[in-house]
Amino acid sequence: GATMIYDVRVYTCKPGTVPAQLKLYEEYGLAPQTKHLGQPVMYGFSEVGELNTYTHVWAYESQADREKKRAAMQADPDWHAFLKKSREAGNLVAQRNQVMVAAPFMK
Repeated sequence: GATMIYDVRVYTCKPGTVPAQLKLYEEYGLAPQTKHLGQPVMYGFSEVGELNTYTHVWAYESQADREKKRAAMQADPDWHAFLKKSREAGNLVAQRNQVMVAAPFMK
């Protein structure tokens, strides 16, 4: 089969604000994001280790598929409304993301 790529995104919030950020996302960001990207492979927050972070992972057929879907999301006014609310809330302090390819033995 085709090699999937995975966009792994880790966001760091001010201490204690992860629940508020996830609530904001659930209310305003989830619908426009999943409309364009489909369902995430995983969306969760840290319980042990690097606290005050949450991570989401999205699967794509290729880098071109990722670019096409993310461009459609970036063109959606509902997504921009969420980004504006997120900026105004001021919970986020850092973001890292990487695009990963599954190991050959992963099916």
